[in-house]
Amino acid sequence: MSEEQGIYVFCCIQTDEAASFGAIDFEGETRDIRTIHYKDAAMVVTEVPMKIYHPSRENLMMHQQVISTVMESSDTVVPISFGNVFHTDEDVEALAESLYPQLETLFPQIKGKIEVGLKVIGKKDWLEKHINQNEQVVQKKKVVQSKSEAAGYFDRIQLGEMAKDFFQDMQKQMETEIHEPLKPLAEAVKTNDPIGEKMLLNAAYLIDREQEAAFDEKVNELHDKWQDRVDFKYTGPWPAYNFINIQLKVEEQETP
Repeated sequence: MSEEQGIYVFCCIQTDEAASFGAIDFEGETRDIRTIHYKDAAMVVTEVPMKIYHPSRENLMMHQQVISTVMESSDTVVPISFGNVFHTDEDVEALAESLYPQLETLFPQIKGKIEVGLKVIGKKDWLEKHINQNEQVVQKKKVVQSKSEAAGYFDRIQLGEMAKDFFQDMQKQMETEIHEPLKPLAEAVKTNDPIGEKMLLNAAYLIDREQEAAFDEKVNELHDKWQDRVDFKYTGPWPAYNFINIQLKVEEQETP
């Protein structure tokens, strides 16, 4: 008995012309990438066995690779989250129709725009040197080290609070010194919570493709200025993940 086939959705682009994006290796099988249309909204899809797909590293990379390929030839790409599979082409067309009021607003906002990400991570030696220049922290460390574990409990809490304040001050500095100079070159910006104690900035920028070279140049200039103190993790171009809020759940699109 053959396995039931479904339609896996990668992203949506603005076009009323049928498009093909080659083939992808999807869990060991070669699958052709095509479009399903509603008005000028085209869902980029492939046919796959109807089942739940797990967000393994390989699967997530495959999903992202298809979106990156689509971005090479389309300047209006709305990403769809990983793992959405529908029963038929008609179901995907109905999905596009239901999303169309949102898409109609989104298309002009993101046309010709890309997202880039910048994470700034403090170098351990620099951070330690900097925090050890804080006289209050140095004195509190001495107090903690001179007491027993039980007696030093509240001192350790205070030391932890001082360290937290220190990192918040450093994050504010990175926002002023690195984030602020980049903002004028972006159409929109979003700062996310830093991940881990050494990350001092976690930002996303929506930029016009024509501004990409100027933005890259500014990032390089800031990196040269700060490279002995922090590491830059500069990524992209991506579709506008941080600037699009389409909530898509397969079960929401199915009729009861």
